[in-house]
Amino acid sequence: MGGFANSKILEVHGERMVKGTFDPGFRIQLHQKDLNLALRGAEVLGVALPNTEKAQELFSQCVDQGGAGWDHSAMIKALESLAGHSIR
Repeated sequence: MGGFANSKILEVHGERMVKGTFDPGFRIQLHQKDLNLALRGAEVLGVALPNTEKAQELFSQCVDQGGAGWDHSAMIKALESLAGHSIR
């Protein structure tokens, strides 16, 4: 938590990730709406946004697990699934 990694956002969401409490803050479904807008705009401009595409894929995995209303810190669940390892 020191240096550049120290932030209030990381502190709050990191704790949610570790504890597995994903009560809505900024819901995944709202992130997906915003990411879709960014991806559509990028497509029109002919710009690649591979990290945005990956984030959208991870959020979709959460939605598939019933997590459309989870806080976006629940993305850790998709990452854990990919890694085959849970941090909790």
